[in-house]
Amino acid sequence: MTPDVSLHLFAQLLWQAVVVSAPLLLTVLIVGLLVSVFQVVTQIQEMSLTFIPKLLASVAVLVFAGPWMLSQLVAYSSALIRTIPRLV
Repeated sequence: MTPDVSLHLFAQLLWQAVVVSAPLLLTVLIVGLLVSVFQVVTQIQEMSLTFIPKLLASVAVLVFAGPWMLSQLVAYSSALIRTIPRLV
């Protein structure tokens, strides 16, 4: 395996990680921002107020986007496994 192939595989791996984690990370970011704005406006500084909405949003995203995320990972893994004979 040449260094170019290794770098290409690593780049594909990183891109796949970004694509699969983006829905969850963006949702938690948006919910956290909205809760922070709510806390600033109401001057409520409760720690559970920041944690619970993020947790609920994370679970909702995993329930709805989980099958898509899993199919993306399975497709990437199977494509990678199919290319192993050509890499050796």
